[in-house]
Amino acid sequence: MDWTIAAFLAADAVQNGTIYALLALALVLVFAVTRVILVPIGELLVFAPLTYVFFLPSGISGLPLQGVIPGTAWLSAGMLAVWAALDRAAPRRAGVLLGGALAVLGLAWWGAHGVPLWLGWILAVLIVFPIGPASYRLFFEPANNASVLTYLIIAVGLHFAYQGLGLVFFGPEQYRLPAILSGQTTIGSVPINNQAFLVYGFALFCMLGLYGFFTRSLYGKALRACAVNRLGARLLGISPAQAGYVSFGIATLIACMAGMLLAPLIQPAYFQGFLLGLKGFVAGILGGLISYPLAVIGAIVVGGLESWASFQASAFKDAIVFALLLPILFWRSLRSHEIGEEE
Repeated sequence: MDWTIAAFLAADAVQNGTIYALLALALVLVFAVTRVILVPIGELLVFAPLTYVFFLPSGISGLPLQGVIPGTAWLSAGMLAVWAALDRAAPRRAGVLLGGALAVLGLAWWGAHGVPLWLGWILAVLIVFPIGPASYRLFFEPANNASVLTYLIIAVGLHFAYQGLGLVFFGPEQYRLPAILSGQTTIGSVPINNQAFLVYGFALFCMLGLYGFFTRSLYGKALRACAVNRLGARLLGISPAQAGYVSFGIATLIACMAGMLLAPLIQPAYFQGFLLGLKGFVAGILGGLISYPLAVIGAIVVGGLESWASFQASAFKDAIVFALLLPILFWRSLRSHEIGEEE
């Protein structure tokens, strides 16, 4: 290995680490507030750009998909409709949810019949976004006060369900999406896609935004209260259910935006979400699933280790990354004391 190869590997580590940092931030946010390990975060990440494919002209996407409403729109609208049925005792909320379901289908129909690229970009995010909060309402909230293991089993089941639906909705192909910023910038001897700078900027925005949200805003402080003590927050008038909706909503928005920005770099397909989410989870574990700065540092470590392993032992790079969990979990098991579940 010489300095040129090291520079290329460092650039690759920063790009991959930034991707994992975005997912780790979303995972830490959801776990801190709800004790849910959001395993299907990767599926939410790839759903947005794959939905965007349906809004592209056939000359760009290479597929005759114009006029076809993407399956994610039906999924999102259906989940909102079921949510409305469950909340029928609150007519105003149920009406808003039904209106949201119709709005999702209307936006999907509009996008499928030809819109500018920038508008289709936004529509794809808006269509996929309700899946996150609706997932919490339909699958996690009914298991109120369940154990972390129960939540994990539900999350794994959702991952397999969403991955299977992704195959049905989008097929097994990888899709090439247009970049917002085309071309490359050479730093030293390393060419970097200009699109990657948008990913770096969005990651920085998310870190600063989450810091400001949790330290300056009333909603952020309410979420922090639920993360520390849900029973105490409930006694003070803070709804843990509302906190769950907000945390899932923010995490889903981060995943959708990250997916749209990453799509030109990774050529998304339905099966890519799981590995991305799992490596984000490894980064979150390095931060103990409680610390945002440590999660970001863990993501850079994971990205660097993956980059080095891809050069030294490419066939085992994923195994080497996931093996990083073993010493971390062993070390944390020695430092922690056994405690019961929160009452």
